[in-house]
Amino acid sequence: MSRLPAVLLLSLALSACRGEDSDLPPAYRRLEVPEEHLRSSEVRARGRQLFVRNCALCHGERADGRGARSEGLARRPADFTHPAWRGRASPRRVFYALREGVRGTPMPSFRGAFDEDETWDLVAYVLSVAAGGHAEARELPKTNEPTE
Repeated sequence: MSRLPAVLLLSLALSACRGEDSDLPPAYRRLEVPEEHLRSSEVRARGRQLFVRNCALCHGERADGRGARSEGLARRPADFTHPAWRGRASPRRVFYALREGVRGTPMPSFRGAFDEDETWDLVAYVLSVAAGGHAEARELPKTNEPTE
């Protein structure tokens, strides 16, 4: 009898055990997410200001990926309003993308541009956009547990 079914089953079981951020570098998987910070409307407002000043040129004022510069890019910027994007996003993943950039896309690293609090402000805003701008009405998933 072939071992292929057993190997496939084991592979599926192990992948189900991995967290949503399991493909991030270890330092980002262990990053503590400031959940209360992300829920704050004040924080999201600061994140919106940072977004308009630093991100809207590519991602658009509405965060829909249709900024003035988006047409000239080899790959269209992320549309943060699209439910499919939110389904793949997590606070750690957005933080990582802001700090490190996104390989294979025009998204640069903003590591030196924002301090840690400002980065979390942007994370809060971007995640709230994906939720229809009503982040205070939805429950953010518990994300403080590091994923190994």
